[in-house]
Amino acid sequence: MVEVIYDKVTGRSRGFGFVTMSSASEVETAEQRFNGYELDGRPLRVNAGPPPPKREDSFSRGPRSSFGSSGGGYGGGGGGAGSGNRVYVGNLSWGVDDMALESLFGEQGKVVEARVIYDRDSGRSKGFGFVTYNSAQEVQNAIRTLDGADLDGRQIRVSEAEARPPRRQF
Repeated sequence: MVEVIYDKVTGRSRGFGFVTMSSASEVETAEQRFNGYELDGRPLRVNAGPPPPKREDSFSRGPRSSFGSSGGGYGGGGGGAGSGNRVYVGNLSWGVDDMALESLFGEQGKVVEARVIYDRDSGRSKGFGFVTYNSAQEVQNAIRTLDGADLDGRQIRVSEAEARPPRRQF
């Protein structure tokens, strides 16, 4: 199966996709053969990810940790305590889960919540997440220390999380 990911608004390719292979050896072969291969003037980055979720689990949103599972989407309701003490973590490897985030970011302070964001339909990681700390000092520490750090073979981007705009009801 081949799946190219498109922007919902513009309809244009977001520049990445997923290929499901028949076996782990086929994945290894594709990774060795095509990682760095130039296509339309751009080198491809090909790497193995976790196997796609089984269709029965389509309501699952991927791996979850047991801590911080207090309801409501991304970090609970609006403006709770510490809502300004969050960092955005981008360029995550597909294999990174909540526990991996908590482990790495826990070295910089007390992690209140660490959450990788998953696509509702496919169950795959969207490649980013959020980490909430108790204090702004811990946020600055994490940004200074971990922006550009290697996590699971990828150079992560760490910045202050922007306040989430209110969701429109349809």
